[in-house]
Amino acid sequence: MREPLFTVFTPTYNRAKTLRRVLESLMCQTFKDFEWLIVDDGSSDGTEKVVRRWIDDSKIWFSIRYIRQEHGHKKKAVNRGVEEAKGELFLILDSDDACVPDALERLAHHWLNMPEREKAGFAGVTGLCVDQKGNIVGDSFPGHSYLDSDPLEIRYRYKVKGEKWGFVRTDILRQFPYPTDIEGHVPEGVVWDEIGRYYKSRFINEILRIYYSDPEGEVQITKTGDPARYAEGHLFWKYYVLSNNMGWFRYDPLSFFLDAARLTRFWLHCTPTKRKWFWPESFFGKMFVVIMFPAGWLWWFRDKLIFR
Repeated sequence: MREPLFTVFTPTYNRAKTLRRVLESLMCQTFKDFEWLIVDDGSSDGTEKVVRRWIDDSKIWFSIRYIRQEHGHKKKAVNRGVEEAKGELFLILDSDDACVPDALERLAHHWLNMPEREKAGFAGVTGLCVDQKGNIVGDSFPGHSYLDSDPLEIRYRYKVKGEKWGFVRTDILRQFPYPTDIEGHVPEGVVWDEIGRYYKSRFINEILRIYYSDPEGEVQITKTGDPARYAEGHLFWKYYVLSNNMGWFRYDPLSFFLDAARLTRFWLHCTPTKRKWFWPESFFGKMFVVIMFPAGWLWWFRDKLIFR
């Protein structure tokens, strides 16, 4: 059988109560050429039993594949999903969110109508999100209909903020896996920025995803509360930014100074054995860390007062 165009991928951890929202939004899709791949990151709330019932339900017309692994945070779940995906295009739909009925149709439209000679230089297509009240989350993209750019330019030059959503080619994600030697949560920007150095994306001003704020008391697969709990991953992220992104300094200098302070903040939160990546590889990155060290120390001290 021909492989699907999309793998809709959902990493989940103790979200049996919200997964149905994802299922229902996929059941409503006007575009049918996709599979739903779920990687369960060690849930203990009966998620497997719930999903197995859906797999056996003859009324569900698309393929559902379920994989369970030991708890390893979202980075390992995504890496596993990319390895197992059958679709050409990989679309992450979190376990408590939904997408509009024509989301896959619109993404497929933009991709399939792109000239073949151009596709090799593109990683994917990204659109807008709304919250559960229908308000656009963050900013729209520059331009009327779409903009061909990359995550670095979008963030630093155009200063677009807020949740966005789209697919990335599966073959490209296999070249840029999440680092797994870092404890806890690793920010997604580590992967998206690296891909953005080599590939463009098409950014479209169309609403595709419905982003739900975390229900009170729900367990997240990424991070919660005390910054010390996710310090190592964020230390690596700030080290990465100050080592590799300094060419964008002229567009958004304040963000680089703040990231230098954050590097010190998260470095101090790490245990001594985890305190790596303190000095960025770029000269100016090192200089900013020195300048902003007092601010980073104060930031860390404030955290200690709040979360002690």
